[in-house]
Amino acid sequence: MSTLARARCRAKAHPLAVDAVLAAAVLVCMVAGSFVEPRHRDSVSWVLRTPDPLSLVLMALGAAALVFRRRAPMTVLALTGAVSVLESVTGDPRAPVAMSAVIALYTVASTTDRPTTWRVGLLTMTVLTGTAMAAGSLPWYAQENLAIFAWTGIGATAGDAVRSRRAFVQAIRERAERAERTREEEARRRVAEERLRIARDLHDVVAHHIALVNVQAGVAAHVMDKRPDQAKEALAHVREASRSALNELRATVGLLRQSGDPEAPTEPAPGLDRLDELTGTFRNAGLHIEVARADQDTTLPAAVDLAAYRIIQEALTNVQKHAGPQAKAEVSVVRVGPNIEITVLDDGTGEGETPDDGGGHGLLGMRERVTALRGTLTTGPRYGGGFRVHAILPVKSRTSTGEDPA
Repeated sequence: MSTLARARCRAKAHPLAVDAVLAAAVLVCMVAGSFVEPRHRDSVSWVLRTPDPLSLVLMALGAAALVFRRRAPMTVLALTGAVSVLESVTGDPRAPVAMSAVIALYTVASTTDRPTTWRVGLLTMTVLTGTAMAAGSLPWYAQENLAIFAWTGIGATAGDAVRSRRAFVQAIRERAERAERTREEEARRRVAEERLRIARDLHDVVAHHIALVNVQAGVAAHVMDKRPDQAKEALAHVREASRSALNELRATVGLLRQSGDPEAPTEPAPGLDRLDELTGTFRNAGLHIEVARADQDTTLPAAVDLAAYRIIQEALTNVQKHAGPQAKAEVSVVRVGPNIEITVLDDGTGEGETPDDGGGHGLLGMRERVTALRGTLTTGPRYGGGFRVHAILPVKSRTSTGEDPA
C-alpha cells in the first residue's frame, strides 16, 4: 500500500483529528491575515498592524467550531457565521474571520443535498456580504466586501461538486457490486440447472436399463431349469442392457469432466433416430410395442430430439414397470404444424402402482424437459384402463438459436 493510501486510511479512521488539524491551519491563516492591512490610495500596498483582542477571540472561536464540522455542520455554520457577522460590525479594520464560515459552508454543501446547499449558501452569502457592506467603514463596493461574496460562493460550489463526485463514485461502486451479485446468481442458477439436467439423464438411463435387466433376470430365473436356451437368451439381453447402461452412464458422467479431458466421451446425445433401437430393447424384454411415425423426416434441434427420445424412453419404462405383464404399448411421433407430438399409450391393467403414485421422478423429469422447451405435457389414466403420455414440443425451440435451457 502506498504512503498516500495509508494516509487516507488513517484520515478516515480518525476524522476528529483531521478536523482539529484543519482548524489549526485555518486559525494560523486567519491570524496571519489579521496582521496585514491593505492601503488603497495611489497604489495598493500592505502594512503590518496588530489585531484587536476581540478579533483574536472571534478567530479562535471560529476555528474551534470547525473541529466539530462533520458532527454538526449546520450548527458549526451558524456559529462561524455569527462570529463573522460580529467581526464585520466591530472590527476596524476587519480580520478574516469569515474564512471559518467559508469552510463550514463547504462542509454543509458536501454533506447535504443540492436544494439545501442552494438555500443555505444564498442565506450565508447574503447575510455575510450584506453585513460587511452595510456595517463596515469601507464603501460597499470595496474589494474586501466583494471577496466575502466570492469566497462564500466558491465554498458552496466546491462542496456541492465534492458531494456530486462522491455520489457518482458510490453509484458506480453499487452498480459494480450489483453486476457482481448478478453474475454470481447467474452462475449458481446455471450450475443448479446443469445438475438438474444431469440428474434427469441419469434417472432416465438407470430407470430404463435397470427395469429391462430386472425383467430379463426374472425371466432367466423362471425358465433356467426347464428351458435353459431361453434363459441364456434372457441373460444375453441382460448383458446387452447392462452394457448400454454403462455406455450411457459414461457419456452422462463425462459431462462432469473438465474440458480437455482425453477420456471425456464424444458420442452425440440420443435422439429419435435411435427409436427403433430403443423399442427393440423393450420388445426383447417381452413388451409388445407398436410404433407409428408421421414426422416426415423432420430434423429436430438437439434439445428437442433428446427430449423426445427421453420422454418415450421413460414412458415405455413406466409401462414395463407398472402396466402388467400382458400390457401393450403404442408409440406415435407426429409432426403437426410447428410442433412435434409424442404420444405413448398402454392398455395395462395397472396391477402395480401407477407412474404418478410411487413418488418417483420420471413424470417430473418429463415435465421439466417439456417446460424447458416451452412445450406442454399431459399425463394420466385412460378411460377403460391404461395410461397416456402426450407431449407437444415446438420444433423451433428457443434453444435452436440460443443457449441450451438445461
